[in-house]
Amino acid sequence: MNLLYNPNYPAIDDLRDKARRRIPRFAFEYLDGGCNEDVNLYKNTSELREVELKPYYISNYAGADLKTELFGHTYDAPFGIAPVGLQGLMWPNAPEILAKAAVEHNIPFVLSTVTTSSIERIGEITEGKFWYQLYHPADNALRDDILNRAEAAGCQVLVLLCDVPTFGYRPRDIRNGLAMPPKMTLRNILQIMGKPNWALQTLWHGQPNFATMKKYMPKGLNMKQLGLYMNQTFSGRLNEEKIKPIRDRWKGKIVLKGVASEEDTDMAIRLGLDGIIVSNHGGRQLDAGESSIHALAPIVRNYKNRIRILFDSGVRSGPDIARALASGAECAFLGRTFMYGVAALGAQGGQHTIAILKTQLRQVMEQVCCDRVSDLPKHLVNEQHRMRT
Repeated sequence: MNLLYNPNYPAIDDLRDKARRRIPRFAFEYLDGGCNEDVNLYKNTSELREVELKPYYISNYAGADLKTELFGHTYDAPFGIAPVGLQGLMWPNAPEILAKAAVEHNIPFVLSTVTTSSIERIGEITEGKFWYQLYHPADNALRDDILNRAEAAGCQVLVLLCDVPTFGYRPRDIRNGLAMPPKMTLRNILQIMGKPNWALQTLWHGQPNFATMKKYMPKGLNMKQLGLYMNQTFSGRLNEEKIKPIRDRWKGKIVLKGVASEEDTDMAIRLGLDGIIVSNHGGRQLDAGESSIHALAPIVRNYKNRIRILFDSGVRSGPDIARALASGAECAFLGRTFMYGVAALGAQGGQHTIAILKTQLRQVMEQVCCDRVSDLPKHLVNEQHRMRT
């Protein structure tokens, strides 16, 4: 399809700046921030951008092919839309906007358990062409019902989240009343009044809620009760005993998201999982940890061809996608980048952002004379320095 994007916003930083001006501060800071002092948030991108690519100009070059195969499906590009919680807080209807754009551009879309559209709604929009990220419920009956709903909606890949055993300490969200339990402060109300377009769109679409979880929630919960309910409902700490029954009952592919060590990669293989996403939750959980690109190196070196290795955290642009793929990932996922696009441009944000990323990635591949995304590791510079453990 045609790659059309608004030339007034040709860079992801343009979208970020527009989003910051367009939505309330508490919503932007929830999207944009990391945890503690944001150390790993910045390391993710800065250390990814230390990766360099080598061009081979004198060659018989036929052009760049962005297509990539994952779990039996050939996608038109080697990147996807990562799961993000509370997307409707940043911009109303955001999950639907992104899911529709992902299907039209034939890239993976991952729905979060704690976002603002239901499994059934996304299944309808995508005709079942979506992935679902499961926050593990404390109750097995609830887990099984969610899995049944995902299967009925046509979900192709189940993503098990393993890197939120506890909620990250996020000072901005605490100040803004967006920790659990959340609250609406006078400051937040004043911020909403200063963003009338966002407020009107939110009024039109309705207050954002945890749409997938709505059927299980007692009616009439206030904000404090809602926060306590969500804390009690989910048990984020995964182990072998929790994963085994999911592997036994789920007929499709399963990916473990949040892997940052060789030990967890080895466990995923032993449990019969189909893939991992090397990730540190976008720097929102462990400020004292490695950047995702440094965690990726030994995993690729020791487990490539034994399990599908995917990647997220710190990826903001087409060149970043190329860097991640050159480092051995088979697909890169972006969360904040897509939400900047939707918060900035509304219904056109998904299409716009995908068009930018495809154009940027193709330009990089053509510049270094790389025919296929699977060949990007051949263009990696200074491999030994980056492969440190």
